[in-house]
Amino acid sequence: RIYVVKKKFDKFSTIVEGLEEKSIDVKDVAKRLKSDLACGGTVKKGRIELQGDHRQKAKGVLVKMGFAQETIEVR
Repeated sequence: RIYVVKKKFDKFSTIVEGLEEKSIDVKDVAKRLKSDLACGGTVKKGRIELQGDHRQKAKGVLVKMGFAQETIEVR
């Protein structure tokens, strides 16, 4: 699931969650997303927080990484 939340000072943060599988290293996925989207971010409680609104671009990067397009929900 990919969605955007509004943080303080009218900043947006894109949240990518639902990657809790044992075979997936969430930190590696976050590193690839941050690199491809040219933004900062972090991993907290098993979810990835990216700085800025990157919903559609993040979906494209995840599909390129091998995740099934039907399983990615963008809100």
